[in-house]
Amino acid sequence: MSKITQRITPCLWFNDNAEEAVNFYTTIFSNSRITRVSYYEQAGSKVSGRPKGSVMTIQFFLNGQEFMALNGGPVFKFTEAISLVVNGDTQKDVDELWEKLSQGGEKGQCGWLKDKYGLSWQIVPTALAGLISSKDTKKADRVMQALLQMHKLDIKKLEEAAR
Repeated sequence: MSKITQRITPCLWFNDNAEEAVNFYTTIFSNSRITRVSYYEQAGSKVSGRPKGSVMTIQFFLNGQEFMALNGGPVFKFTEAISLVVNGDTQKDVDELWEKLSQGGEKGQCGWLKDKYGLSWQIVPTALAGLISSKDTKKADRVMQALLQMHKLDIKKLEEAAR
């Protein structure tokens, strides 16, 4: 049994493919694992309409961050109103995360993508925060102008824009 130390845990609502999604996510990020799986029993099955014995929730970690996945049915779908931001230290990190997470999904603007389950992600170079929060507002604006032209973010081009 794992001890819960994180006070806020995002819960991701899936129709009926939470287990597939969690297995996909845990192969992409290091320091990731499934810690607990619960199943629908009689009472939960009756209220939710989900089959008795099917996976209800999965608690898991992605790169040390705790999450929960719920097979809640088709009632709710993911929207861009919430996204998971993943920082990449190098262009290789950004490239790998972008390609793996967008596989079967949709690539968007400004480092945003939707994975094949409809969950929105932002794949962001770690250096971006410093570039766009520069006290030199002209520099920050040049970086933002460059960023707005990109799908997958390119560290070299962002740094060139800063100069």
